[in-house]
Amino acid sequence: MDRGRLMERLEGVNWKAKARKLALILLGNAIYSAGVAFFVIPYDMLTGGTTGLALIVQRFFDVPVTLFVAVFNVATFLLGLWILGWGFAATTLVSTFFYPAILQVWQMIAAEVGILSSDILLSTIFAGVMIGVGLGMVIREGASTGGMDIPPLVINKYTGIAVSALLTVFDMSILIGRAIFYDSEQIMYGILLVITYNLVLEQMLVVGKRQVQISIISEKYEEINQWITHELDRGSTLVSAEGGYLRRQTMEVVTVVSKREVFKVNEKVKEIDPEAFIIIGQVTEVRGRGFTTGRVYR
Repeated sequence: MDRGRLMERLEGVNWKAKARKLALILLGNAIYSAGVAFFVIPYDMLTGGTTGLALIVQRFFDVPVTLFVAVFNVATFLLGLWILGWGFAATTLVSTFFYPAILQVWQMIAAEVGILSSDILLSTIFAGVMIGVGLGMVIREGASTGGMDIPPLVINKYTGIAVSALLTVFDMSILIGRAIFYDSEQIMYGILLVITYNLVLEQMLVVGKRQVQISIISEKYEEINQWITHELDRGSTLVSAEGGYLRRQTMEVVTVVSKREVFKVNEKVKEIDPEAFIIIGQVTEVRGRGFTTGRVYR
């Protein structure tokens, strides 16, 4: 590629968006590692993933957690690069090298500060929330946290087994491997930790994306549709419908709005047609004009 074409491609890159993406990936890793350093490691909590594997190795071979995490992350990164290619490697490079480094920094700070809480239940909840938020921030940016995420992706490429199922198997294997060293109470706290960060992670992945879909069946569909598109300033779709009992032909108005707009739509539709049939349901994610891209007015 000549210099001119290279400069054109560089000028076409949205550097502001790239910088924002990088900042969020770094912040996500920082929050994740802080939860591990301040809560998981001091209490020797039962957990899965790379950290859980590192704690097993530490117990048997006295290898520092940060050293094992660094070596394991680099090894799995190289495996992913070899089998999954550069496209995959680019999304995991930051986490692979930044996470163990920032974990080391947090551990040094944690050693100076000491245990933040003597309540293990409170610490378990805080650890779960921080890990879930950190992982969620990284995954929302299309990146991978590296480490234990990579072997399931490699296996999936050759076997077609679902990545989620493989991740569950890997995590459960690590939990079982660590459970033999713990009493029943610690095992329960470990289960609570895993449940907490999975619930928080699930919410993080859909936060800001959930919207409400409203389907309206009414003889006054034209008036309702005009109000939605012109007054509410939302897009709509008209779908041909037929009543199941009277077999009367009509149109169904389908639109997607924010949660704050649901009450307004509901009240307006009842005002226009008190006998209108309304279905309101939550959708996980919406993409398109007015939601993920700017609105276009004609």
